[in-house]
Amino acid sequence: MRVAGAAKLVVAVAVFLLTFYVISQVFEIKMDASLGNLFATKPPRYKCGISKACPEKHFAFKMASGAANVVGPKICLEDNVLMSGVKNNVGRGINVALVNGKTGELIDTRYFDMWGGNVAPFIEFLKAIQDGTIVLMGTYDDGATKLNDEARRLIAELGSTSITHLGFRDNWVFCGGKGIKTKSPFEQHIKNNKDTNKYEGWPEVVEMEGCIPQKQD
Repeated sequence: MRVAGAAKLVVAVAVFLLTFYVISQVFEIKMDASLGNLFATKPPRYKCGISKACPEKHFAFKMASGAANVVGPKICLEDNVLMSGVKNNVGRGINVALVNGKTGELIDTRYFDMWGGNVAPFIEFLKAIQDGTIVLMGTYDDGATKLNDEARRLIAELGSTSITHLGFRDNWVFCGGKGIKTKSPFEQHIKNNKDTNKYEGWPEVVEMEGCIPQKQD
């Protein structure tokens, strides 16, 4: 009887110790999780979701070309989405947002169909852009078929280097300005190539972000 009682006592003590150990482990884990949540810091978010903050007197921007003929392009400046499919102000061809180079205020948004449209209205639009205007452009579906030498020259004058060889269904994003003295550093271009296209008949989406210097008086 004494042996049986002793065995029961040993089992009871073992169960108690095991229960205590399990509870302490769970408590410790919860404490660790609570402390982790307490001291964890969220990574900073910059305007338009760009990867780093822009210096003073610069405008943050991020943009993406269209995806095939399904998803339209997106243009964001200073945390304001200027053009997107959600805003329902994008379309096939070349999408353009004009921004005041001093204030960052939106002036106009347009899109010009370079597949089934006419290049003449696009040329008139380009000619009317005022000095000091920031110009952001992105293609959707096809932005090149109806482009002629005059339209390409006017876009090149805004600082583009890729516009001279922009081709059928190429993806292209560009940020330049009227009156710019040098070629713009803000331009990305992917050729339509059946061997490398991400989508059938179209290359992958091209994205770009950066900081545009504010125009000074």
